[in-house]
Amino acid sequence: MDGLASISDADLATFQARLEAARDQRRKENRLAAYKPYARQLEFHKSGAVHRERLFMAGNQLGKTLAGGMEAAMHATGRYPEWWPGRRFDHPTVGWVGGVTSEAVRDGAERILLGRAGERGTGTIPKSTIRATSARTGVPDSIATVKVEHVSGGISTIIFKSYDQGREKWQGDTIDWLWPDEEPPEAIYTEGLTRTNAGDNGKGGIVFVTFTPLLGMSNVVKRFLLEKQEDRNITSMTIDDVEHYSAQQKASIIASYPEHEREARTKGIPSLGSGRIFPIAEDRISFDAKPLPKFWRRIVGLDFGWDHPTAAVWMAWDADADVVWVYDCYRQRETLPVIHAAAIRGRGADIPVAWPHDGLDHEKGSGEQLAELYRKQNVRMLPERSKFSDDRGSYVEPGLIEMLERMQTGRLRVAKHLNEWWEEFRLYHRKDGRVVKIMDDLMSATRYAIMMLRFARADESHPSDRYRRAASGSQASGWAA
Repeated sequence: MDGLASISDADLATFQARLEAARDQRRKENRLAAYKPYARQLEFHKSGAVHRERLFMAGNQLGKTLAGGMEAAMHATGRYPEWWPGRRFDHPTVGWVGGVTSEAVRDGAERILLGRAGERGTGTIPKSTIRATSARTGVPDSIATVKVEHVSGGISTIIFKSYDQGREKWQGDTIDWLWPDEEPPEAIYTEGLTRTNAGDNGKGGIVFVTFTPLLGMSNVVKRFLLEKQEDRNITSMTIDDVEHYSAQQKASIIASYPEHEREARTKGIPSLGSGRIFPIAEDRISFDAKPLPKFWRRIVGLDFGWDHPTAAVWMAWDADADVVWVYDCYRQRETLPVIHAAAIRGRGADIPVAWPHDGLDHEKGSGEQLAELYRKQNVRMLPERSKFSDDRGSYVEPGLIEMLERMQTGRLRVAKHLNEWWEEFRLYHRKDGRVVKIMDDLMSATRYAIMMLRFARADESHPSDRYRRAASGSQASGWAA
C-alpha cells in the first residue's frame, strides 16, 4: 500500500494513459471479436446458411464491404461468434477476394481485411492469426496472398485478384469461398463461381458479392433480381438502415450526390431509366409510422402465390381527403393458405380482402377455389375479384395509372419501415413495354386493394402490434415478414 501511495498523480495518469492505449491497440488488432452487424448485415450473413450465391446490394459507405470483410475473416480463421447464423467451415479454407483493379482491391477489400500499409493487423482478420503475406509486384503497398491460422490448427489462404487481369487469371483453382467486392463483369463472376463447385471438400463453396449498383441493370444484377433460383439471394441496404450517420448527416450525404446517382449511391437501387413504372422520389410518398385514425376505412390487397410469394398489403383510406395510407405488408412463399389466413386475421379479422382473378382457380390438392379456401379460414374475402366499378375493369394498366396518379398527387402514402414493399417499388419496371412479372407481389396486392377501395370499411380494432411498435420507435429496422 505504501508503494502505491507514493506514486505521484502525474505518474498515475501516465500509467492509465498507457493502459488505455494498450487496450485500444488490442481492440484494433481484434476487430472481429467486437463485430455487431446491423439488421440488414445480419440478414445477409444469415442467408449464407442456405444460399450458395448471395448479393449484398447497398449504397456507398453504408457497411457492405465491412460485412463482406467480417465474413471473409470468419471463414479464414474459423472464429465464428456464438450469434453467427450463416455458413461455417470447420477446416482451413482457400478464398479469393476480387475487385475492379489491383489498386481498388488494395484500397478497399484488402484494407478492410488487413488494415492500411504500416498498420497491418488492424483489419477484420485478427493480427494474432496472420502468419504470412506476400507482396503484389507492380502495385505499391499491395498484398497478393495472406496466410491465416484457422482454429482447427491448419492454415487458410486468401488470394487477392482483380477483374482487369482477365478471365484467364480466374481459372484453374478450387476454392471454398469467393468475395467479389464491387460488381464484376459477368464472365469473371461465372468463372469465379465455377471455382467453388467442388469447394468445402466437395460439398460446394459459396460466393458473396458486395457492391453499389452503379452500372445499372447489368447482367450480374439481373442474375440476382430477375433470374431467381433457390440457391441465390439478394439483400438490399439503404442509408436509412444504418446507424452510424445522424439524420442531419444522412440528409447532407443524399444532397451531395447528383440526382441521377442518388438512388444508387444512397439506396443501392440500380438505375432502371425510362423502364421504371413508378418514377417517384420515395420521400414524396413515404411517412413515418404513426397511429392512424380508427374511423378511416381499411382494406387488404391479397396476391396469391406459391413458388413466388403470397403477398398482402394493409391500407387505411381517409375517404374525406381521398388519401390511401399503406401501413402494413406481408410476403411469404411456399406456405399453405391456412398460414396466410392466420396472418391476415391477426391484423384485423373484419377488414375486407381484395383478391385477383386467380382466386377463382381451383387448388390442386382440394379442388376448391383459392378464394373459398380463405373464406373457410374466416378471412373476410370480398364477394368478387378485384376490378374497378367502371369500364377500366380488371386490366393491369389502369390500376398502375391509378397508383401512379395517386403518388404524384400525394394521395398514396407508404410507411417507411415496410422494407419489402420498398424493395419491390424500387425495382418494378418494364422491359420492351411490358411489366416484368418478377418481384411484383406486393405491388400487385397494392393494386388489387386500390381497385376495390369502394369496399373498404372502418376497422374498430387496433393497428397491428408490429405497426404500433414501429410507430412508437421501439423497432429500428424494417419488420415486414
